[in-house]
Amino acid sequence: MSQSSWYTEAHQASGSSIGFRIERQLHAEKTPWQTIEIYQTTDWGNLMVIDGCVMLTGRDNFLYHEMMTHPALFTHARAKRVVIIGGGDCGTLREVLKHEEVEQAIQVEIDERVTRLAEQYFPELCDSNGDPRAELLFIDGIKYMAEAEPESIDLIIVDSTDPVGPAEGLFNAAFYASCYKALRHGGILVQQSESPLAHLELIKAMRAAMRTANFAAVRTLSFPQPCYPTGWWSCTMARKGGDLADFRERGAMSKNFTTRYYNAEVHRGALAQPEFMREAFGE
Repeated sequence: MSQSSWYTEAHQASGSSIGFRIERQLHAEKTPWQTIEIYQTTDWGNLMVIDGCVMLTGRDNFLYHEMMTHPALFTHARAKRVVIIGGGDCGTLREVLKHEEVEQAIQVEIDERVTRLAEQYFPELCDSNGDPRAELLFIDGIKYMAEAEPESIDLIIVDSTDPVGPAEGLFNAAFYASCYKALRHGGILVQQSESPLAHLELIKAMRAAMRTANFAAVRTLSFPQPCYPTGWWSCTMARKGGDLADFRERGAMSKNFTTRYYNAEVHRGALAQPEFMREAFGE
């Protein structure tokens, strides 16, 4: 491919598209679950695409990975056992293991090829794969949660693709009920919840399903994500006992590890809801 080639993802629901100038395709394969492509871009590092949807770039993935992990970990009093459903690129695992209180982090990814390609093309995301606290399982996350021991997990992070294909079953009350059962009192579920601009009805449905599964406290945090539709993304947290309005602010301010986006001020700001979201959620 020439340097003038572009990879463009059209998002029909919002009538928009996002594109990246690419130098060449580095890899392409069809696994039993999905089609994975890797491209080298001119300005955004390597690019991973799954089933035609942009998953991550080397340049902006830190926004997503940090917001999927640190707000929940600094909200929980002391999360010792963390389960990540999906997250095959391992960036979420890396961020989780920056927290010294975490004693075990289990990543449950259905497609091993996502992880092996991340190790090859996004090695910076896989720095913690060899951490003795990390366990990588390549099995069905829905089945794993359904069979999880009751009250055995402190934090569940659902780092999934869009709610189609292998990830479709991760966005319903039955799955959330499995998570609720597996969480200890005070435990937190956090799930990527798409774009507030383009997928507000989906977020409303997710929040309603979480409440149906007995989660009393639910909060949606938004953050920038240039490589995803509309450039604005979100994660939604739900808690088993306790609320989500406060977090260990002093701990976030004095954290002993580096981040590029997350800090206590960002966390506090992300808890604020734009007016249209407050209206939609009845807050």
